[in-house]
Amino acid sequence: MTDEAPDRTDDAAPSDAAAHAAPLAGITVVDFTRVLAGPTATRILVEMGASVTKVEPPAADIARAASPSAGPTSGYYLQLNGGKRNLSIDLNYPEGREAVFELCSRADVIVENYRPGTMATFGLDYRSVSAVNPRVVYVSMSGYGQDNPWSSRPAFAPTVQAESGSTATHLAHFGDLLVRPTTDSTSQADLYTGVQGALAAITGLYQRSMTGRGTHADVSMMATMLSVNERLHAEANDLDPLGEPPALSAPESPIFELADGSLITIAASPVWSPAFGRYCTMMGRNDLKADARYKTPELRREHYDELVAEVAAWIRTFGSIEDLEHQVSGAGGLAVGRIRTSGEALDTEWAEATRPYYTIDVDGRELRLMRGPWRFDGLSTAPLRLAAAQGAHNAEVMAELGATDEEIADLAERGVLRSND
Repeated sequence: MTDEAPDRTDDAAPSDAAAHAAPLAGITVVDFTRVLAGPTATRILVEMGASVTKVEPPAADIARAASPSAGPTSGYYLQLNGGKRNLSIDLNYPEGREAVFELCSRADVIVENYRPGTMATFGLDYRSVSAVNPRVVYVSMSGYGQDNPWSSRPAFAPTVQAESGSTATHLAHFGDLLVRPTTDSTSQADLYTGVQGALAAITGLYQRSMTGRGTHADVSMMATMLSVNERLHAEANDLDPLGEPPALSAPESPIFELADGSLITIAASPVWSPAFGRYCTMMGRNDLKADARYKTPELRREHYDELVAEVAAWIRTFGSIEDLEHQVSGAGGLAVGRIRTSGEALDTEWAEATRPYYTIDVDGRELRLMRGPWRFDGLSTAPLRLAAAQGAHNAEVMAELGATDEEIADLAERGVLRSND
């Protein structure tokens, strides 16, 4: 199993590329995460050049069982855990706890997303580790935070999105258009929290460089979802929109069909007064501005189907998105985009020019996996090694901690170390 870096088009020497694309080189991370939010955070850190060791329990990260699979490996797990070393060890054994505590005592960053209190049961909480490693940056990720009345509640993305108001925003937006209430199709609470967890780790490292001491970051899915709700200012304060859609709200963008049957969206609702004028201009339909049905946002809401039908009929006169985009962006100053699958997006000329992905061979099948979205001095981050099998680096990590070959073999025989390599 190999990975392959896309060809570079820059003139930087390999050493320069490594330096620029790995800003966290030399930083060591101990990763006690599973499923999505935590692995997203540590994936960002490993992509930025940190050395990440994932500590996986014998029962395994349940993401390994997700479908679909690439050969024997979950594609979901591959996407989230590339480039990380894997130590599979049973913390119910004193020897397991001692080894992992030693690993933590040497770490720059620790990231965990277990239920609050779990790490303390193994003596691996921030207080215990920082007593011997005061420079450690410790990031705890959870549904509702570490120390409040909701801390012990189980949390998954759909439930936190419901509790935080995100699902209510979604339902209120679509209203009667929904045949039945539905939640979001992606795990936004996990993904956003993963990004915030990585940001907390990097911020903690910067703070440490200034003060010499580490910190404990408490990152909750609940607080994250409240912080990224672009409509919170209105919903939490009962601000009256006066019939207008929330300004610049992307979900208000309608979807239309071109003459060839392909779907596009224009990034603004014709209900919104500033956008309505632009729609009229780009369509050459100043008569709509004088139409009594469309005089106010409230009236445009009332006659929304009729208004959208006017726009849809005009859009169907275009044979290509390029022709439409020229008219829309030129006359109306609005943005247009084709509805694509993510696979189709990776086949565009944009993707060919920017190479936002790398390829990796999995049992003879070439897979495309995404790089981080950053470029440093024009250079992308390096491709990641294939996600490791459970326990693939047991011997390597234990040897670094001072264990002899005989001791490692004994731990494996007694089940302290587990391997599925």
